[in-house]
Amino acid sequence: QVQLVESGGGSVQAGGSLRLSCAASTYDYRTLCMAWFRQAPGKEREGVALIYRLSNTYYDASVKGRFTISRDNDKKTVSLQMNSLKPEDTAMYYCAAGTSCGSWSQSAYNYWGQGTQVTVSS
Repeated sequence: QVQLVESGGGSVQAGGSLRLSCAASTYDYRTLCMAWFRQAPGKEREGVALIYRLSNTYYDASVKGRFTISRDNDKKTVSLQMNSLKPEDTAMYYCAAGTSCGSWSQSAYNYWGQGTQVTVSS
């Protein structure tokens, strides 16, 4: 069983930055692929960024060049640095973990955090 706890959400003006973090409680963190998803009100949950076991990274087109995902295998954490935030980035952000790498599908991720709210005002 893997528990994920996100932190770092908040409110910021457009153009600002936030850093989200997710701590995992598991002995096998290095075997997991990690991802950040988000869900805006009235919209489906969507993938934002993926990071594989060896730190290969992938981004949704809407955030590429503005967001950076990284992981620390010793600390068992994954982070999402969000720069140049836009009002359309407003959403609940979720950390996810799974053993099937390379998928944007929610079903590929076995474990989810509770979410952290990000609000960007114009």
